[in-house]
Amino acid sequence: MPLLELIPIGTILALLTDQVLQTATAAKDVLIEKESFKALSKYLYDIEPVLKQLQLHELNDTQAARQALEFLKEDVKKAKDIVDKYKNRARFYLLVRCRNIVREIQDVTRDIGRSLAALSLASTEVLSDLSERMNRIHSEMQKAEFEASQSQIRIVEKLDQGLRERKSDQTFANHMLEEIAKAVGVPIEPSEISEELASLKREKEEAAARKERAEEIFLEQVIELLSHADAAIDQEEIKHHYQRRVQTIENYATQDESIKPLNSFMCPITRTVMVDPVSLCTGTTCERAAIERWFEFGHTIDPDTHQVLEDFSLRSNIGLRQSIEEWRELNYCLKIRSAKGKLQSGDDSACANALDQLQEVIKENPICKDWIALAGLIDIILLTVPSSHDRDLKKKALATLAVIIEGHAKNKEKVVEAGGLDQIVICLGRGPDISRAAIELLFDLLYDGSRWNKSTCKKLKQQKNSILFLVMLLNNEVTESAEKSEVILWKLCEDDDDIILSAAASSWYKPLIDRLSDGPESSRIYMARSIVKMELIDQNIRLLGDEGAIHPLVELASGNLEAKDSAFSALAKLLSSRDNKRLVAAAGGVPLVIEQISSLRVPSIIVGECCEILENLTSDDGIEFLVDANGMHLALEAIITNLITMLQNSHYSPNILKPVLRTLLNIYKSDQVISQKAIAAANGVSVIFSLLEDRDRQIRELALKLVYHLSQHEPDGITSFLRDRRLETVVDFLEDVTQCDVQTAAAGLLACLQSSEAALNERLIQLNVLPLLMSILNTSNTEAKENVLRALVRFVDPSDVEMQRTVVKLGAYPLFVSILKSGSLTAKARAAALISKLSSSSFTLTVAPVRTGCWCFRAASFPACEVHGGICDVTSSFCLLKAQALPELVRLLKEHEDATTYESLLVMGTLIQDGSSCRVAKVLHEAGGIDPIVDILSWGTPTLKEEALVILEKLFQSREVADFYRAVAKIPLIVLSTMSNENGHLGRRAAQVLFELDRYSKSSSMPLI
Repeated sequence: MPLLELIPIGTILALLTDQVLQTATAAKDVLIEKESFKALSKYLYDIEPVLKQLQLHELNDTQAARQALEFLKEDVKKAKDIVDKYKNRARFYLLVRCRNIVREIQDVTRDIGRSLAALSLASTEVLSDLSERMNRIHSEMQKAEFEASQSQIRIVEKLDQGLRERKSDQTFANHMLEEIAKAVGVPIEPSEISEELASLKREKEEAAARKERAEEIFLEQVIELLSHADAAIDQEEIKHHYQRRVQTIENYATQDESIKPLNSFMCPITRTVMVDPVSLCTGTTCERAAIERWFEFGHTIDPDTHQVLEDFSLRSNIGLRQSIEEWRELNYCLKIRSAKGKLQSGDDSACANALDQLQEVIKENPICKDWIALAGLIDIILLTVPSSHDRDLKKKALATLAVIIEGHAKNKEKVVEAGGLDQIVICLGRGPDISRAAIELLFDLLYDGSRWNKSTCKKLKQQKNSILFLVMLLNNEVTESAEKSEVILWKLCEDDDDIILSAAASSWYKPLIDRLSDGPESSRIYMARSIVKMELIDQNIRLLGDEGAIHPLVELASGNLEAKDSAFSALAKLLSSRDNKRLVAAAGGVPLVIEQISSLRVPSIIVGECCEILENLTSDDGIEFLVDANGMHLALEAIITNLITMLQNSHYSPNILKPVLRTLLNIYKSDQVISQKAIAAANGVSVIFSLLEDRDRQIRELALKLVYHLSQHEPDGITSFLRDRRLETVVDFLEDVTQCDVQTAAAGLLACLQSSEAALNERLIQLNVLPLLMSILNTSNTEAKENVLRALVRFVDPSDVEMQRTVVKLGAYPLFVSILKSGSLTAKARAAALISKLSSSSFTLTVAPVRTGCWCFRAASFPACEVHGGICDVTSSFCLLKAQALPELVRLLKEHEDATTYESLLVMGTLIQDGSSCRVAKVLHEAGGIDPIVDILSWGTPTLKEEALVILEKLFQSREVADFYRAVAKIPLIVLSTMSNENGHLGRRAAQVLFELDRYSKSSSMPLI
């Protein structure tokens, strides 16, 4: 009879209850997979009161009840075994096997649930509420789903993938070891890591003892991988091992680079040195992979002795493998020693060969990275980079350093400590090939594939030209170099405003704009202020706008006073670019700016910045960008009114008033009609004129320019504003030869003054205006000359001959003639008009000589003017012939320009006085002036034709003139005389001239020449 059947069922229930409680308590305290073990513990705690209730109700002692309790007891024991199994296991092991652990917990939980259901069925006599509770617990346990934490699963999946891909590099090993240690709470200290790896090795040995081959292989792979991590490597042991090998090769000659392998090292199948030698039953040793393929091909004989094999098992030849490994390591040391000597020789060819050797030994065995560092070769290679002039050698040295540090944290530290960053940064600017090798090396120093080296990043930031060279690489023709450079720059700029500004100083603005857009407000303000301080050329300004600086600045301008100050200052600086103006307008910045200048509560400094923005927005582009975010034009009248109001504010400094005046000037040039009305409505004319008396010269200049533009459209009334000091201000600006636009405006204002005021003329003479005007005619620009010529009209009025004489004595006549030759169309017309006024006084001023002979054609007994018939010169009688003006006037007639033609006709009209028509006719004929006058009858306007007819009528009173020009003049005169229906006055005038022309047609006459 089984022992259990002899024990009362109540006792069994009591023992089972204690077992459940113990297991639940133990499960709660397991440190790995806490959630899963806690869930198991909870279910066990739920079962414990059920079992106690069964004891109280005296469960019937039946076979079914005893069997159900037996099943439950066994399942609880399995749960206890799992808890005990994993409670004190190595933490690394528990993590890498977390999925298996979770699966075991889930399976045992469901087994317990099923056993509990069987007990419920065997206890039908129990109360219904207890039965329901048992069924509920059973249901929950059957549905229970256990999963490892997502972070643990990610680690295990990454580990599995690395093992499948056979990754063994130090970078991956470091990364995996760090993640595993962090997940299980193990410090990354060599002693702690060694202990965990030792525990893993014990787990592997136990798995081998249990003949769990899959578990053994898996743990062996994990141990092999993690052993490559820095924290798992015993650097002292590596150093001692290397020193032992170095001592051995001291017995070999310096020039020796290799030791020949022993014959026993060679595989009889591959004829190469073996890596994993295994022995056959015959005693022959082969490479494991080679002999396995030998067997796969069906061979059953010894590949060396050809004996038939009775046993196909393979035994590792550990002794031989160790000998081969020692031979290889000695060869590595020989090659490292040889490479060191070549690098120190200074010969470029030998150095290149040495670098190839080093790359080769590292490829054969990564341990050589440690040995190369121990031999001091990192420092030597770094010296090769700057000392060699061979570009290929520089490139190879950088590539070799990259191989030496790949996945090796200690060697990376040694490169940095040896000053490697300085040499690498310099190489970033050495051309595409070298810079590519340098940026790859630098990237590997900074980033190990999973994280950035903060210490190295910090040192790179401190390197003088690092940011500049990295920015230069962004435009490198090698795309990969540019991409890595950008990644490094972004990392260096991370949370470092100073580096961001260094990058911006090198014309890379993306981090600055990124911080300006998304950084904390203090950083955004700092970035905006930094833009203000930067020295930017036009290209940089456009680039800042193109890359997105405008919109965040406009957003910042909506913030507090400090934000507004920095944002508006930056915007003002960036608005020299037309594209940036468009961006500000599109971002809704213009209404915001106008709102600031319209408010009385905004500090003056911000008002000044906004005025500067308005000035820049309107400069060259007028009102084009005075729009809202939707592109709708803002009310120009309101803007002008605000600006005029600001000019009246006595509290505003010149730094505010100047941009206000420039803005008004820009707006006025763009839309004169609206501006004129708005300024007048705001009483702006008197306000602007009053600024001509301001203490600040620039404000007076700007007011002068604005008044000048206003006067061009509303010249009436200007005189009343230009009195006393204001007039002196205008005259003062006439002397400023450094600013042609100011001279132009001053001369233009003088030209608008009423010429009939004698007192004003006298005041202008007192202010020495005439010499200043003459000086401008000699030196200034076209518009200034045109204005001066217009201003001189008041000084050449025929009613004041003395004033005319003053003008002429200042050298005006030659200047007028010069302008007739090469001035603008307007200047030529105005010069001709001035000559006309002077010429109208010539007959009066000419001294008449006593003449003999024919009035028309006989010369006087002494030189006399051919036109005026007396003693003439330029100074005394203003004779245009003596001034050589007639040829230029004739040339103007031939140009067929209405304005100059009209004034030229008026000038010629001054030559014809009673009794002078014969003399004038001869002079005009000889100058070729009559033909173009006749020609006017064909092409000229009615006004020009009338003036031409007036002159021709007088000229044709001379028989000789009429006869000479009858052929060319008759047809156009006939044509004009028939126009009586269209223009009766002109037709009648033409008919009169035609009558004069035909009057002498039937009589003989003297030839004209």
